[in-house]
Amino acid sequence: MAKITYRSAGVDIDAANTLVKDYKRFARRTHIKGIVSDIGSFGGLFRPDLKRYRDPILVSSTDGVGTKLKIAFLADKHDTVGIDLVAMSVNDCLCTGAEGLFFLDYIATGKLRPSVLRDVVKGISAGCREAGYALIGGETAEMPGMYAEGEYDLAGFAVGAIDRLDVIDGRAINPGDIVVGIESSGLHSNGYSLVRRVFSKKELKRYAGELLKPTRIYCKAVLAAKKALRIKGVAHITGGAFLDKIPRIIPRGMAIEIHKVLWKVPWIFTLIKERAKLDDREMYRTLNMGIGMVLVIGKKDVDKAQRIILKNGFKSHVIGKVVKGNGQVVLK
Repeated sequence: MAKITYRSAGVDIDAANTLVKDYKRFARRTHIKGIVSDIGSFGGLFRPDLKRYRDPILVSSTDGVGTKLKIAFLADKHDTVGIDLVAMSVNDCLCTGAEGLFFLDYIATGKLRPSVLRDVVKGISAGCREAGYALIGGETAEMPGMYAEGEYDLAGFAVGAIDRLDVIDGRAINPGDIVVGIESSGLHSNGYSLVRRVFSKKELKRYAGELLKPTRIYCKAVLAAKKALRIKGVAHITGGAFLDKIPRIIPRGMAIEIHKVLWKVPWIFTLIKERAKLDDREMYRTLNMGIGMVLVIGKKDVDKAQRIILKNGFKSHVIGKVVKGNGQVVLK
């Protein structure tokens, strides 16, 4: 019987070590104050400057990219999904008002393809730089037989910090407050199981440029607004969209009206709606419809907030208001 090595069984340690060198290079681009260890140790070390906070609270979130990866495999384009991975977790942390500390990733695949994973990690690094998080470590797992040829999966983990008294949790929201929606870049990283049902493979390739636009990272814009005015509530519009995500921040005895005519829904959502034959309620429960992040602020702060958001690269719209109600989102 011939000798069976780990490599002949499908796991190439040398290829993984080569990828780690690229990982180190991309991770160093995300260097911020607080990093203690270099990539390659058993655990990433980070020393937060807790003296900045009176009563520091750590905020964490973990997420993946979902079946959007199937579009990346089909188009053989892998340089944006790493940005998606970062965005999904850091935007969730941002809903509390937290500032970024560090990020970890997990990449699993059946067979290492260094050039592909290099593009993925390059995107993760770019996303961390945009969000203000340090990329301090991760794991790349080669598992023959677990994934189809050419496929991989991604998971990410973000940690931020905020002073307890500054946590944004929706409790300060009152009737009459205004809902400001910050534009998305498109579908972001939700709804792709639906997308892959309504479009053929040929169409998915044709629309790949649109479908693979990376999820926007709102950290700089929202944190800049938070420093200048009072933000009472923040909701990241992901799976569950308007009808399931926004209610998380609505206090008891109130509701939020969303007026659909106050912004232009991008063409890709209209096309999906036509193909799937869905009504508005299902669309606004499944997809972000062109709004990736929602802020609830006092009426007097609206103009200032929108100027700050625009200065940081994003367009925004007044899309609704807070009213008395039963904790639901009402589409108008």
